[in-house]
Amino acid sequence: MDYASSEASLASPRGTDVLLPHGARGVKVVVVGGFGVGKTTMVGAVSEIKPLTTEENMTQAGVGIDNNPGAAGKSTTTVAMDFGRISINEELVLYLFGTPGQERFWFLWNGIFEGALGAVVLVDTRRIEVCFEVITRLEDRRVPFVVAVNTFPEAPQYPLPELRTALALGESVPIVTCDARDRASCRDALLSLMVYLCTLAAQETPV
Repeated sequence: MDYASSEASLASPRGTDVLLPHGARGVKVVVVGGFGVGKTTMVGAVSEIKPLTTEENMTQAGVGIDNNPGAAGKSTTTVAMDFGRISINEELVLYLFGTPGQERFWFLWNGIFEGALGAVVLVDTRRIEVCFEVITRLEDRRVPFVVAVNTFPEAPQYPLPELRTALALGESVPIVTCDARDRASCRDALLSLMVYLCTLAAQETPV
């Protein structure tokens, strides 16, 4: 191989590494939820590129600071964000940003939510209370969101209307079930957000 062709191959990114395919529109979506609800798992499962994660081992320094009810067996935590990408079609690419779940890292949300069209709130029915503050923060920011109930094998299953009441959600906010480990299931949750955003946009468009 001559030097010129070698240099060209080094300068050109691989197709899988290109952030925005030619002719496509990129939009930003955030995956939020309490500690240990499956945000990193979801981004990793659905991303078509190798996801960027900032998982770090938890240490004794967090004892007495972090409140992680029901997630005592979790040994790592996201300290900045997760990032992935999924192409919905040739015209639409979603950039996925997963937020840290521990409250002491919530100051990072300001930057992560900048320019985001909407969010997916992951919920663990074993610890439903950990998402109350998350939903409140989204409502305060006026960020549209859907709720995705992560179907952990050992988690209790409740009818969606009961969950809507427990979360004090309006009738317009979609609630879906989701297996954060399954690519197709995560894709469907994201599509539900896209449909919801299109519905909101249509309602705001003057007739």
